[in-house]
Amino acid sequence: MAELISKLNGMVWSMPLVLLVLISGLYFSIRMKFPQIRKMKTMIHSSKEKSDSDKGLNQLQSFVLTAARTVGVGNIAGMATGIHFGGPGAIFWLWVLAIVGSPIAMIEGIMSQTYKLEVNGEFRGGPSYYMERGFDNKKVGRAFALFYSVVGVFAVTLLMPGVQTYNIAKGINLAFGVDMVVVGAVFSIVFGIIIIGGLKRIGNVAQRVSPIMAILYFLMSIVVIIFNFDKFGSAIALIFKSAFGADAVFGGIMGQAVSWGIKRGVFANEVGVGSSAITSATAEVKHPVTQGFIGALSVFMGTFFVCTTSAVMIIITDSYNVVDKLGNTIVEHLPCVEYGNAYVINAVNTVFPGIGEAFIAISVLCFSSVALLAYYLYAESDLIFLVGEKKLPITILKVVFVISVFLGSISSVNTVWDMGDMAHGLMAWINVFTLILIGNKAVKIYKDYEEQEKLGKTPTFDPDKLGLKDVSDVWKNNIKEDEND
Repeated sequence: MAELISKLNGMVWSMPLVLLVLISGLYFSIRMKFPQIRKMKTMIHSSKEKSDSDKGLNQLQSFVLTAARTVGVGNIAGMATGIHFGGPGAIFWLWVLAIVGSPIAMIEGIMSQTYKLEVNGEFRGGPSYYMERGFDNKKVGRAFALFYSVVGVFAVTLLMPGVQTYNIAKGINLAFGVDMVVVGAVFSIVFGIIIIGGLKRIGNVAQRVSPIMAILYFLMSIVVIIFNFDKFGSAIALIFKSAFGADAVFGGIMGQAVSWGIKRGVFANEVGVGSSAITSATAEVKHPVTQGFIGALSVFMGTFFVCTTSAVMIIITDSYNVVDKLGNTIVEHLPCVEYGNAYVINAVNTVFPGIGEAFIAISVLCFSSVALLAYYLYAESDLIFLVGEKKLPITILKVVFVISVFLGSISSVNTVWDMGDMAHGLMAWINVFTLILIGNKAVKIYKDYEEQEKLGKTPTFDPDKLGLKDVSDVWKNNIKEDEND
């Protein structure tokens, strides 16, 4: 089974998918005149709003939950994995994805907000919703939506949770010696109790847990880098040289550097996957573009704060090994050490001996817990799209999801990463292709937003003015409220 999963993942994550993500990101960057550079101040401002919302998450909660994927295990063990298989050069291509790919996250956020629905007093949306309503040909839209939802429920429920749980269990095992199965069982029970509470509890948990630990982890990484600052220049040079095959050691794995950099970036930031758009739809904002800014900002935050500091900390302390595509070791700084958490632990221990195990275990526990909460939200949203707000299917989903969370603690490291990558790749194929077909609507909304800004107006969203059809009454009601105000 592990070999089959590995082969399937290799088929999904072929170079065509890498090129599809990069080219589509560049396309939307050009169409919107590189908002990821011009609008950074506006992005930051959009993430700060924390007014109460009865129907969804406020902008701050939405940003935190959206950014949860950017401070999950993909930023810690994920960076170690990318360097292990792609060499230091993989980090350069991670940066490229963040810069070029952030407009994809913006398009997703705009589309998810535009076509969101109100279901039993809570906002729901995401790729399935904008696929069904965004295509002019409704039969084609419905087909895309159903396909994505089925793949989404399968991938998010059965393939994605394992890598988070594995790293939680492995981290606690390395730090405190607790058996991974015991950790998995206890964590699964606690997690099950949390998701019973619904959307608002998920948002509240995320808002409390994620920011504090992200700041502490970032500061720890910076301290380690400062203590090794004499090697900083050579570490950055190695990243650039390895990215283009200019380094003698890594010259033969340039293709791996590109592939693993993009793959790890997609895993950490979910660029193009569409799952973050489900989170985006749950927010209550005044204009769809606001949520687009939040989505783009979360990509930058995850990449240039957490991912980059993790990667540089690993490289600057020589806390990594590298293998070629045949599995032959070409660099071995840590003999007999499993890739993942152990690389980051070793990096921390070079400055704070004996601290790394416990600190990384707690960090991974916090980050992965929030990421799993986001995963469950994704799966539930896709299921509701398929069968409606029915209690039995949702209850079954919760049970299966919790079981899947537990299984991650008894799986192998290669298997959980292959499953997680394959899940992201499957959804990215469908979602990015869809955005190329219907993303022009989001570009139109964005340009209208900018035109109103240039006139000194507070941008308002009027779907009728833009000729957008099948937009729910949520936005029409907002227009009436603004007129009354």
